[in-house]
Amino acid sequence: MQVTPELLIGSMIGLLGTALYGLSVVVYRSQAREIGPVAASSIKMWVALPLMVLMVILLPGTDSVFLPLATMAFLAISSILGAVIGDTVYLWSQQRIGVSYAFPIAMSFPIITYFLTIILLGEPPILSRLAGVVIAVLGVILLSNEQNRNGKDHDAPHRFNLWGIAGAVMTSVLYAVGIIVLQIGITGVDPISGNLVRVLFGSIAFIPLFAVASHQGMARPTGKALAWVSIAGFFGMGVGSIFFVTAVASVGATIMSVISSTAPLFAIPVSVLVLKEKLTPLAVAGITATLLGVVLVVFGF
Repeated sequence: MQVTPELLIGSMIGLLGTALYGLSVVVYRSQAREIGPVAASSIKMWVALPLMVLMVILLPGTDSVFLPLATMAFLAISSILGAVIGDTVYLWSQQRIGVSYAFPIAMSFPIITYFLTIILLGEPPILSRLAGVVIAVLGVILLSNEQNRNGKDHDAPHRFNLWGIAGAVMTSVLYAVGIIVLQIGITGVDPISGNLVRVLFGSIAFIPLFAVASHQGMARPTGKALAWVSIAGFFGMGVGSIFFVTAVASVGATIMSVISSTAPLFAIPVSVLVLKEKLTPLAVAGITATLLGVVLVVFGF
């Protein structure tokens, strides 16, 4: 595979978006006892919407959002599958089986993405890229497990809850299909305008979900949790999603799926400097494997 400046720049943009998302996840987890998964997912999407409207007005202009119906449908579906259903199902799964089990299963989605791009998009199979995908996923799983062990992850009383496991598997599939649909929809579209469409439909989709959850007795989030999730949503879902969509348009679904799965890497400085956690040899091995996998996927040796 030829390494072009566009590929390198797109990968760097993707890493920036992943960094923002990774840091926002740390915030979401810190407030998990004070805000439910549906509320957290809804709020971060609703906070991102005004930012996206302002960005479109200031940069490409409002005319850029008048897209063909098919394009808007692909963008809307990509958001609903990944950011709405996928994220909510993942948080639901995490509450039942814990991060140590839910995260590794959900983060296997780059492997599914790799094969789906070959089957659905006709992309050529590249053995080194497949090896990179697998190595990166294994590295992320190893790193995540070490972080959760150091952080004493005891957040779920029923680790082997079958519904929780099924939710994590469903999350992986939803993420993979969502990013592929996004690659189709964002082709030839301004990333900021395309992302506004995604956030708009995602925000609308969360209205009935939030209403149903509230009707079923969802606890009202505390003011502190609401503030922290809003700030994290602004940067993670708002700014981060712009980088994410731009990167998918530049480097494609397979590469971006691997880059986006490296979010735990960016939680390490917080864990070490703020939470005073130790960087164990296994964590270092996970970091090394993840970075090696990303290099193999991007450069495709």
